[in-house]
Amino acid sequence: MEYTTLGKTGLKVSVVGLGCGGFSRLGIPSGKTEDEAARLILDAVDLGINFLDTAPPYGTEATVGKALKSIPRDKVVVSTKAFVHRQGQWHTPAQMVASLENSLQLMGTDYVDVFQLHGVLPSEYQYALDALGPALREQKAKGKIRHIGITEQPVEDFTHEMLERATKDDIWEVFMLAFHMMHQSARKDLFPLTREKRIGTLLMFAVRSIFAKPERVVAALRAAAAKGEVERWLGESAEPLGFLLHPGGAADITEAAYRFARHEPGVDVVLFGTGDAGHLRANVASLLKPPLPQADRDKLSLLFGHLLDVGMDAAPMQTR
Repeated sequence: MEYTTLGKTGLKVSVVGLGCGGFSRLGIPSGKTEDEAARLILDAVDLGINFLDTAPPYGTEATVGKALKSIPRDKVVVSTKAFVHRQGQWHTPAQMVASLENSLQLMGTDYVDVFQLHGVLPSEYQYALDALGPALREQKAKGKIRHIGITEQPVEDFTHEMLERATKDDIWEVFMLAFHMMHQSARKDLFPLTREKRIGTLLMFAVRSIFAKPERVVAALRAAAAKGEVERWLGESAEPLGFLLHPGGAADITEAAYRFARHEPGVDVVLFGTGDAGHLRANVASLLKPPLPQADRDKLSLLFGHLLDVGMDAAPMQTR
C-alpha cells in the first residue's frame, strides 16, 4: 500500500479508501451478514487500507463498529457524515450533533477522524456554513470530531460550484468530489484551489457504474456524440476506449479508470465500494499500478476534458 498526507489534517492515509456505501454497501444488499461485511473491512485493512468512509444512510456504521473492535483505533481513519437538508427539512445544529452522537455510538468510538456534511448543494452551502459551522467547530473542540469536511452532490452540482465556494472558508479541511475519465473538470476548476489551500481530497465516482460495464460507456458516448459533445467515431464505436488497452497500457477499462484517477495531481484518496474480497483485491491492485502512459492520458484529456455530467447518473442519494 502507498500512503499520503490528507491535506492540512496531517493524517497519514492510504491512497486507496474503502467506501462503505454506494451500491455494494459491503455486500449487505446482496446477502452478506454483518459479520461477513465486517470481515471484508478487516480484509481491506490487511491489504493496507486505513481509510474507511461511511454515513448514516448507508446503514453500515454498525458494521464498521464491529470491525473496529478488532483494529487498534489509531490504526484507521474513519469518516462519516451528516445531512444539511433532507426531505424538505433543514437539519438544525442539534440534529447534526445528534447524528454525530448516534454515529459514534454505532461505531463504538469516542471520535470520528473526518466528519463531513453530506452532499451539499450550492443553494444549501450558506446555511451549512452559518448554521452548522459553529456546531462543527464546537464538536471539534470537544474532541468528538478531529477534522471537518464537506461533500458535493455531483448529479446536480457537476461543475463543483459548492466546493469552489467552500475553498474560501477555512473551516473545511477535507472535500469529497467526483472525478473520472469523462468528468475531468476538477483538474481546471478545483484541484488548483485545494492544492493551494492544502484541503485534503477524497475521490468518488472513479469507476462507479459507468466504467464497470462497457455497455454504459458505449451508451454515454453515443448520447454525447448525438449532442455534438464528442467526436462522431466515439459514438459509433463498439469499443470507444479500446485505445487504452495495449501492452504497457491498461488490462481493462476498470483498471484504466482507477489508474487515471489515482495519479491525478490533487487527488489524495480514491474511494471504491465492494461486497466481495476478490473484487477488493483486484481494485487495490489496479490502484497501486503506475500511471497510464502519458500518451493515453493526453488522449483522454483531448477527447473528454471538456465534458460535464457524464456518468453522474448514480449519486449516493437522490431524495432531498
